[in-house]
Amino acid sequence: MTQTALHRMIMTQADALDRIAGIDLAAPAAILAAARRVILVGTGTSQHAAELGSMMLERGGLDARWFPAATWVRWSTGPRRGDALVVITHTGQTGYAARARAEALAAGVPVVSITGTGAGWPEAITTVAPEESETYTVSYTAALAVLARLAHQVAASGEAHRDGAPVDGSPGDVLQAAAEIRVACAAPATGDVPLPARSLGIVGCGPWGITAREGALKVREAARMLAEGFDAERFLHGNAVPFTGADGVLLLQPESDGDGLTAAVGHAAARERIPVTVLSLPDSGLSPLLAQLPMTVHLQIMAERFARLRGQDPDTVITGAWADPDLWRIGMPAAARLGWRRAAPRRAAQAGGVSTP
Repeated sequence: MTQTALHRMIMTQADALDRIAGIDLAAPAAILAAARRVILVGTGTSQHAAELGSMMLERGGLDARWFPAATWVRWSTGPRRGDALVVITHTGQTGYAARARAEALAAGVPVVSITGTGAGWPEAITTVAPEESETYTVSYTAALAVLARLAHQVAASGEAHRDGAPVDGSPGDVLQAAAEIRVACAAPATGDVPLPARSLGIVGCGPWGITAREGALKVREAARMLAEGFDAERFLHGNAVPFTGADGVLLLQPESDGDGLTAAVGHAAARERIPVTVLSLPDSGLSPLLAQLPMTVHLQIMAERFARLRGQDPDTVITGAWADPDLWRIGMPAAARLGWRRAAPRRAAQAGGVSTP
């Protein structure tokens, strides 16, 4: 069987985290520690990183908020005095993320960017080389590791107010997450999740709800099938209604939900004769936020398996009208649009889709 680029990228993630555990982040951490408010923006997969990253930075004592990049650029009230902006985009070519950065720099707002190598942004923390598959994986977990390291360093600096609770994200924490990713790659825990006939709903609470949405995005891209991720409460409030026996529900770490809602919606789904499976990882001492890294990798591996079962190519995701370069230029700053146009044929093949960025 020919190995997919997606599979190769999944298998590089532990090594990427090992490297990130050792990089010096003192300068960007100081920028964030000095800010009154930190805004994190991203698109698609990078938006999910912004969501979890805001939780991490809040635990570090910062006032951190996340926005979809397009919402921040077009609909927010904009930066306030003392803000810093964190821009997450693997390629540096994601339209609204690039525009958010350009507008912040023009306005004198401090910017910390997290990109892949080759994006060409001088202020960026660079993570990994360009993804080989359009279903993005290693760039996401690498960005999360950087955000965890930043949160830990801000808290350790003592410059941001916090309640004294320990803040994960130390180099040792990131190395432990890398070790658990190696376990996931060697013994994936999703092998018994059945391929549904119609669609898959992935359900979790809190940070697991964010991971549910990221996992569902990987399934949609890699296997070209309907999948959606939900926080347990959102799933209950109407979203469960159209699910039938042709669908599947996957619960993420239901025991982490102290109110029992995740498990309860799973029981309700089973009573409706909807196939329900559970993905729970052993408690290894990782915080709920860093626990999302190995959990995400288990879901990535499931998405790659679903792609093989369905005979789909998980490496070429954006095709047909969805690959129109004009679509991908929308939202970019003017200078970037010109540069993108000159390289459009190559970039259209590397765009990375809604996974982005």
